[in-house]
Amino acid sequence: MTNIQKILKDYWDFDSFRPLQKEIIESVLMGNDTLALMPTGGGKSLCYQVPALAKEGLCLVISPLIALMKDQVENIRKKGITAFAIYSGMSRKEIINILKVASNSNCKFLYISPERLETALFKEYLPGMGINLVAVDEAHCISQWGYDFRPSYLRIAALREELPGIPFLALTASATAEVQTDICNQLKFPGQNIFRQSFERPNLSYSVFNVDSKIRKITEILTKVAGSAIIYCKSRKRTKEISELLQLQNISSDYYHAGLAQEIRNRRQEEWIQNKIRVIVCTNAFGMGIDKPDVRTVIHADVPDCLENYYQEAGRAGRDGKKAFAVLLYDENDLTNLDEQITLRFPPLAEIKNVYQAIGNYIQLPAGSGQGESFDFDFTDFLKKFKLNSHTVLFSLKALEQEGWLSFNEQVFIPSSVQFTVGKNQLYEFEKLHPDLEPAIKSLLRAYEGIFDQEVAISELVLTKLIKKDSEEVKLQLKKLHHHGIICYRPQKDNPQIFWLRNRVKAEDLSINMTDYNRRKEQFRLRLKKLIEFVLEKSGCRSRLIASYFGDNSLSRCRICDNCLRLKSAELNKEEFDNINCQILNAVQSEPVHSRDLLEKLSGIKKEKAWKVLEFLQAENKIETDKDGWIKLLSLKKIFYK
Repeated sequence: MTNIQKILKDYWDFDSFRPLQKEIIESVLMGNDTLALMPTGGGKSLCYQVPALAKEGLCLVISPLIALMKDQVENIRKKGITAFAIYSGMSRKEIINILKVASNSNCKFLYISPERLETALFKEYLPGMGINLVAVDEAHCISQWGYDFRPSYLRIAALREELPGIPFLALTASATAEVQTDICNQLKFPGQNIFRQSFERPNLSYSVFNVDSKIRKITEILTKVAGSAIIYCKSRKRTKEISELLQLQNISSDYYHAGLAQEIRNRRQEEWIQNKIRVIVCTNAFGMGIDKPDVRTVIHADVPDCLENYYQEAGRAGRDGKKAFAVLLYDENDLTNLDEQITLRFPPLAEIKNVYQAIGNYIQLPAGSGQGESFDFDFTDFLKKFKLNSHTVLFSLKALEQEGWLSFNEQVFIPSSVQFTVGKNQLYEFEKLHPDLEPAIKSLLRAYEGIFDQEVAISELVLTKLIKKDSEEVKLQLKKLHHHGIICYRPQKDNPQIFWLRNRVKAEDLSINMTDYNRRKEQFRLRLKKLIEFVLEKSGCRSRLIASYFGDNSLSRCRICDNCLRLKSAELNKEEFDNINCQILNAVQSEPVHSRDLLEKLSGIKKEKAWKVLEFLQAENKIETDKDGWIKLLSLKKIFYK
């Protein structure tokens, strides 16, 4: 057994690697810069975790998503591996503690958001970390021409000067050929060392339906297909509406979006994972980093805005290899709204400046200050106070982020923390004077090591079990201890955050690169065009269409998507063809017949097969169909068939 296979067995209990994992790992271990394009659920994280464990030193993982970082750190720690994460919203003290531990211990993984790479604090500790690999997760974010460009990713390449000879591994589930090339160029790879896993999902059936009633179709699908399901919606309001309508049909469901409190999101996610809830109705805030292999159905109740998002979200179905379904529902309004998205997504410069000015006023930040600082940002309250349109604000924020002015993080979770600020003797004297607070003090000391030396993340829930008080009473006791100067208590924070990447300027001095802005707008238009083509396609294999979009032209027909099944049902043998051909010619030999009436006469014959023969007869100039649908015989000589 090789070293990497032993690591795989010891830590993950797998006997073998998935396709391409071993080749990617070996490429990294040989010191090569590598781009790994692997479908969602394809096991990307193993591609950096295994080589990092096979070498001395620490793996630096750059990721844009706090929730994903937290999940990864938690999963790695469960395997007895030391890992930490640094992200926006942490105090300077917390960050210093983590950087010290990462530099002076057996820490194997440090997850960090790209914004943190250029801070003086990070650069100070970087040389002493002993980094053996840099993994760039969600690497498509580095390309301006991709669907989720984040300018902070452009600064990753500067790390190469600080870490000469250290290999970089870029990972993504969805990047077109153009974006793949751009990733390699932006990260300064000497060559295009690209590993692309097949986009084939032989167990996943894609279908698209034009429907009058989406809830009726959703109910029909969930009645026919048993098992766990995800329903994606574009708005928070619709998640709640659809979930409640499903409950009225006695279908177990709940809803999830970024506007819910962290505690509620965690609970609903966990109940769905444990199959206590069958259906989760959600926005695209749900799903990242969730490993639930037995999802049988993913339904899109609204058309997403690009094939990249659709592919990632639909790909959460059937990861266990068993038959699963990805269903996209649309009506004519959806397609009209997609066209309107272009104007909506790219507001005029004047509107962007107006939003920027309002944000600065809302958080009361003076011009010339703010760089590197985070502020709580209540989106709903902001809209109400400044009477602004939510879409205008959201997409102005996106533009400001892409131009490197500020970033908006809707999903922030910073756990509660405590540190004792007095010595043990002083604490003993305090306990004698305040016996009512002694249980809280004892519980903190019993449950958390090192709490005198540094801030330690705590759980009020754990303390409720130790003290045998409800959570509100526990929080009150912690606040009292903080008020008396015995501890420094920072309550949990899950408010959305605005992080200022640069000092605030006057709105009139705000600059946007309009050439790049307009090119991104054009790229978005082209992505929408491809998505609409996918929705309206009636004959092409959907698996092949998706794979081809990402540059993989090797797939055969899947034979299980709606289009493949439709074509399969229209396949004719010679006997069937002759029979339908005979019936059509007999029907139209005396006088023209409307196509609708003709199809009714051909009872017991599938419409797809009838149309196939009609198209053949038309191509052979034996019949003619006018614009109103009337079919007439072209041959002058009457043909009689028995």
